[in-house]
Amino acid sequence: MKNENSRREFLRSLGLISVSAAAGSAFLSACGGKSTSNQSVDSTATTSAKPKELFFKISLAEWSVHKSLFDKKLNHLDFPAKAKNDFGISAVEYVNQFFMDKAKDQTYLAELKKRCDDLGVTSVLIMCDNEGGLGDLDSKARMKAVENHYKWAEAAKFLGCHSIRVNAFGIGTREEVAKTATDGLRSLSEFAKGIDINVIVENHGGYSSDGQWLSSVISGTGMDNCGILPDFGNFCVRREKNDMWDSPCVEMYDRYKGTTEMMPYAKGVSAKAYDFDEQGNCIETDYSKMLPIVKAAGYTGHIGIEYEGSKLGEDEGIRATKALLEKVGMSIS
Repeated sequence: MKNENSRREFLRSLGLISVSAAAGSAFLSACGGKSTSNQSVDSTATTSAKPKELFFKISLAEWSVHKSLFDKKLNHLDFPAKAKNDFGISAVEYVNQFFMDKAKDQTYLAELKKRCDDLGVTSVLIMCDNEGGLGDLDSKARMKAVENHYKWAEAAKFLGCHSIRVNAFGIGTREEVAKTATDGLRSLSEFAKGIDINVIVENHGGYSSDGQWLSSVISGTGMDNCGILPDFGNFCVRREKNDMWDSPCVEMYDRYKGTTEMMPYAKGVSAKAYDFDEQGNCIETDYSKMLPIVKAAGYTGHIGIEYEGSKLGEDEGIRATKALLEKVGMSIS
């Protein structure tokens, strides 16, 4: 933001700064308006009108508060309460990094589930990282990665999630990794199907950020519980140093084309946002162009807020992304 005034105007546009009732009354008076308290109201029209609803549900991805979690300012067990109490969001998406050693801890998982149940919060999915490459060209390493995810599928089932989000990473040619990723995902999906859990792949860099490649891999598994988690922002297919996440991106896949290609297999959607203009629009992704793609696919599930910016704090960024989703979503619902 250019200065504090422009920042306040941005927050005001999102409804994050309240306007006093007195100011509203003064505005009505200046415009010749009258208080509704002295006017009759058509109660029939008021009660019969059905409020408009979004075509999707909103969830909060835990990565949106990763700084607070890594800094120990927030405990993983308190994440559902923060989502509900601070943002009015009743569905959460976990990240396994924040309870990495608890996948088989029934006492811990039971406490997390109880907190969600008490709050009326739905556990949607677990995002799984650091468990090996499901597209590894080495068959033993690939099978080890598959087995490493079993515990997360079981934890997801216990918590009431519908999916685990995994990665289709592998080092090799486009064709080689497509073949091994298809094999690894099929094996994991066969296990997960037995406990009624979906295995969904995020476009998460490299080949997986190519919509055609990822859609082909998912189709090739032949498993109806294997799908995709399209992320609005992860479309870097090649970095200067491919093994470094913070390395500059040198080749981007078109995000709207990629999302269109992935949506037929979507079992979740991730609304990535980094920065906003003074009207509250996401700078890197045009939500007025992206959400119609999601709707056109017939998707009505959760869209998870995943704020990763730095100009706004985590809480402000989450609220800004939520406000944008609601504004654009309502306009096309």
